Amino acid sequence: MTPDIVIVPHTHWDREWYLPFQRFRLGLVRMLDEVLDTMAADPGYRFTMDGQLAALEDYLEIRPERLGEVRGLVAEGRFAAGPWLILADEFLCAGETLIRNLEYGMRGAAGLGGFMRVGYLPDQFGHCAQMPQILRQAGLEHACVWRGVPASVDRDAFAWVGADGTAIRTQYLPGGYGNAVALFSGPAEALTDRLTAFTETLRPWHPTGPLLAMYGADHSAPAADITTAGLRVATLHDYVTAADPALAGLPAVHGELRSHARANILPGVISARMPAKQAMARAERIVTRYAEPLSALWTPGSTAAARLLDMAWRRLIACSGHDSITGCGADETAQQVAARIAEAEQIGQAVVDMVSASLAGQAARDALVVVNPSPFPRTALVLADLPESRAALLAPDGGQVPAQRLELAPTLLDETVMDDLTQLLGRIHERELFGQEILSWSAAEDVFTVVVGRHATTGYDYADLRSAVLGHAAARPGPWRVRTCAEPVVTVAAQVTVAPLGRTVLTSAPVPAPAPHSPGWTRPDDGTLDNGLLRVTVAADGTLSLFSAGAEAHGVGRVVDGGDAGDTYNHAPPRDDVLVDTPVRVEVDGVCTGPLVSVLEIHREYAWPVCSTPDARSEATERVTVTTRAELRAGEPYLRLETSFDNHCRDHRVRWHAPLPRPAAESFSEGQLSVVRRGLTAEGGCGEHPLPTFPAEGFVTAGGLAVLLDQVTEYELTGGDLALTLIRSVGLLSSNRNAYRDEPAGPQLPTPAAQCPGPVTMRFAVLPHHGAWHEAALPRLAEEYRHALLAVPGSGHGPAAPGAEGSGVSSAGAGGPGVSSAGATGPGASSAGVGASVEVEGAGVVLAALRERDGELEIRLVAEHPAATEAVIRGPFGAARRADLRGTAGERLEVTGGAVRLPLRPFEIATVHLTRAG
Repeated sequence: MTPDIVIVPHTHWDREWYLPFQRFRLGLVRMLDEVLDTMAADPGYRFTMDGQLAALEDYLEIRPERLGEVRGLVAEGRFAAGPWLILADEFLCAGETLIRNLEYGMRGAAGLGGFMRVGYLPDQFGHCAQMPQILRQAGLEHACVWRGVPASVDRDAFAWVGADGTAIRTQYLPGGYGNAVALFSGPAEALTDRLTAFTETLRPWHPTGPLLAMYGADHSAPAADITTAGLRVATLHDYVTAADPALAGLPAVHGELRSHARANILPGVISARMPAKQAMARAERIVTRYAEPLSALWTPGSTAAARLLDMAWRRLIACSGHDSITGCGADETAQQVAARIAEAEQIGQAVVDMVSASLAGQAARDALVVVNPSPFPRTALVLADLPESRAALLAPDGGQVPAQRLELAPTLLDETVMDDLTQLLGRIHERELFGQEILSWSAAEDVFTVVVGRHATTGYDYADLRSAVLGHAAARPGPWRVRTCAEPVVTVAAQVTVAPLGRTVLTSAPVPAPAPHSPGWTRPDDGTLDNGLLRVTVAADGTLSLFSAGAEAHGVGRVVDGGDAGDTYNHAPPRDDVLVDTPVRVEVDGVCTGPLVSVLEIHREYAWPVCSTPDARSEATERVTVTTRAELRAGEPYLRLETSFDNHCRDHRVRWHAPLPRPAAESFSEGQLSVVRRGLTAEGGCGEHPLPTFPAEGFVTAGGLAVLLDQVTEYELTGGDLALTLIRSVGLLSSNRNAYRDEPAGPQLPTPAAQCPGPVTMRFAVLPHHGAWHEAALPRLAEEYRHALLAVPGSGHGPAAPGAEGSGVSSAGAGGPGVSSAGATGPGASSAGVGASVEVEGAGVVLAALRERDGELEIRLVAEHPAATEAVIRGPFGAARRADLRGTAGERLEVTGGAVRLPLRPFEIATVHLTRAG
């Protein structure tokens, strides 16, 4: 009698891992050539391409002549493609990136004949809480997973309940995605015995009906003759979708899947190669929250912007792969990932530049255009580099905005000795010199000086300059010292109010008298910062105390260095670890004082062991200075921190600690469009130490202390502290002997770049607070902290303000493209000329995306709130409809007085299509 088994031939294909992408692709071409040849010769053969379309696209790029063949097989249902573009790590990219990943995969596979209607997630290192809702809103009724499933699941199907209550039938893969990989290995006469053993192993998980045999492995093709065994052969789509999607009688699992009980989830990838995590978050932010919304609102219909954004998204999605952004690949792979992330960011910035140029052209050269990326009014700081004699900013109505001088920029750009002064003329291109515009020139003895500026406001004629150079060269043969000086500029912080997703235009004016300190502000010279909302003091050991309206925290910012003898997958301390948390020297410097910004720097010198082994840390030490820049801004209830050091040590982990104001048995962390509650432990099993380190994307809070983040960061509640990982330095892709994992997670290859040598910088903000996370409005504060106002210098030829000499904007900063600013509250400049403003109101309602789609605005909102709420969308709209994640319009929404009201469940993701009025 033939066993009741369904064979699913498949492969699991890592596009890049211990080999870089192009070297793996060569094997992919060989594998799919073999599979397609087999399918052509055997009509009964079926194949499942790992749930990701990218590998199939990679193949067809090399074998375009087989496109028709692939289309035919996909359309027949013999070849299962999609629904994902890539198998992403669900915790190391933004929730919107996961949504676009599914969108691109479904659309691409549909173009080949159809996508697999199963949310197949075979090898991700755990699964995020919003995945059931994402899959359901994309029209999928089934998921399929392996890692992260808790011990409470005792069968091969369960109801996975997402953050918003959406439940989806989920196929569990006992034994993994290769549970039948050895089924057809060995002597043919022993096949019956192997089938019997397989049935005995899997039948307890699936008491009745056909058993799922996943016949495949990493980077290999299944055997070609399996159909001769007399067993049913199918795609994963065929097997899973044949099951009743009803959830009655199935065990329920709520929220994220991060249990170690059934399989390793390899949590150390959250902190491996931290610079890649920083770069990914920055690129996602620029593309999602600056490039897309700005182009949709200010340059609608731009085909160039649409094409560029498509390119950026494809690179971001490719980098989100579970062996890419995780950092658990070879150094060559990490280099390629870093290059793609950088390219995605550059493409996004190019779109921002396009929109900025349009906005700048509408403002005079002495003006500064400030754009708000948030869907609510913002009063925040922008930094502008202005001529020293005009270092102030005026609001559009002529009233002066609050401003503060921060620092004088250096002016000498170059000094060169020239034997012949006429050589200078070869450097000049019309009016340009050193990337700026020539303002004036002068000669004194043997020095010829040229002054340049970002925007020239004086008359200029090249013939005049040429005549002056030739005249001085004839009068004095040389040598000459030729100096190029930038017009003296000063960096000014200005507090500006901007409408939701709108803009305001400021002009420069003469410097006012220095502003007195606002009430509550104190000088940082004595190690104290105070803006009236938050008071910060520095202790003798360099840690901080924070006081805010009865909430306080002490000992904040202790830096702890410990050994790490693990690998890119799992942290593992040496058997005899040594923790270093006491500095040998502490210095505190005051940098600048309010009324808008006060900054101090804390320099702590430590003696860290040079390296570690699985047994102990080295006796030899390296002197390391850790600098913490503490910045307090007007109206902000949180302290901005930047911690940096030069890493010359190996095999260690550095963490930032903050004692909790009150005991806490749980934390709340924002990430992937949800806020997740976690305890002090993780469920163990399967030979992996359940280290309770977890990822957070937007914020994490516990015991009345919150940290706002601008990247995915690893954290742990330990010993009454909240600990954030600043860096984890390791030298192996996977160690064959890892104290926290029984089995290797990959090949034992050296990864010297994963030691992360050189400068290390982490930025975040910290605040004590009362009440729960939603009562402290942490989603709103995280939005303000992460998304700085965009400032663009005017470039038009309109009338300038009387006496103005031009303005510019600093390109430094971490908050957004071309800016160094972030949210604040309080009075400021009024907004003007806002024609594209879109406003969103609602408790805990967060903007996930805003883009142009098929001639309409598509806005995606998330209710990051534990109770039902209502979103109100205001703007110049004539019609509105709900839509699913594939862009299909659904329920019509009423537009009353330019407002759309949208009731939302807790943690509901809502997509709305808006038609512009008129």
